Amino acid sequence: MGSQEGDHTLLRGQAEVWQLMFGFADSMALKCAIELKVPDIIHSHDGPISLSEIASGFDSSHPDLAYLERVMRFLVRKQVFSVQKQANGGENLYGLTHISRWLLSDSNLSLNLSPMVMMENHPWQLAPWHCFARCVKEGGLAFEKAHGCGIWDLASQNPEFNNLFNDGLASTSKVVMSALTSQYKDGFEDVKTLVDVGGGTGVGLAEIVKAYPHIKGINFDLPHVVATAPEYAGVSHIGGNMFDNIPNADAVFMKWILHDWGDEDCVKILKSCRKAIPEKTGKLVLVEIVVQQEEDAMFGNMDLVFDLLMIAHTSGGERTESQWKKLLAEGGFPRYKIIRIPALPSIIEAYPE
Repeated sequence: MGSQEGDHTLLRGQAEVWQLMFGFADSMALKCAIELKVPDIIHSHDGPISLSEIASGFDSSHPDLAYLERVMRFLVRKQVFSVQKQANGGENLYGLTHISRWLLSDSNLSLNLSPMVMMENHPWQLAPWHCFARCVKEGGLAFEKAHGCGIWDLASQNPEFNNLFNDGLASTSKVVMSALTSQYKDGFEDVKTLVDVGGGTGVGLAEIVKAYPHIKGINFDLPHVVATAPEYAGVSHIGGNMFDNIPNADAVFMKWILHDWGDEDCVKILKSCRKAIPEKTGKLVLVEIVVQQEEDAMFGNMDLVFDLLMIAHTSGGERTESQWKKLLAEGGFPRYKIIRIPALPSIIEAYPE
């Protein structure tokens, strides 16, 4: 009996190795569906449609329906799409699910994660993952080992990568900002001027100003980033370096910025934030992942996945509450509180005194 249990455990281990080995298949199949615009094609028909109807929406005169059926079969099993099997040999009909509705480019809620899927699965972004073992042996940054320069340098030198990167971050910004503005209702009531440090093209700040029209928004990022930023009502764009100087405001907002940097650089950034706000009434609002002791009921192990993502792309990492507490204190923010929102990251509200 004991031998049978041991054999079963060993077999289960083999199965789990296979699943880990080919974990990339999930994201590659998802990327394929997005490149083909399958979610949008199904959505445009207002209901489940056949493979041939899906293929009619491709920019191709000779689509291979056999390949499409195999990709869709996989994504149905992953619950990305649904399938209605037809009797009497009729074509199966494929529909959207709670997953694929997050992949619609024309979503009225602007909750579209497709640009992030495309960005994170681009060869530019995947190459550093192959350098993890070298980083463990030698130290250094995975992105630099893969590309010969840091991610911010590549973005400044390569317009195609810069656009891919900005589009990906903008899509996640809309998702997170939707959760923030719905749950953090009183957070900006007393703020007249708000600077978004590392705000990208200003998408997130525009959502805040839209929800709080009394706020004067300052979108602050590197010059090559704000150079491509569109105009938003109530938002001004300023180019600069957060390590040198941050525009003065009543409050500083930073979303998924500090996780890009190591502790020493984070303290420098926090001290710049501290100088930019009033000593008595100033406030820092961070949107960051707080690593939990156990797997999250909703998001699973994504906090640790993002920590690995930081190894791949930056010099930073995700932090526990105790690590955030220490970092904030060293940066001039001894008092803080954490506010959970319906999103992967949390709000960390911090004060100079």
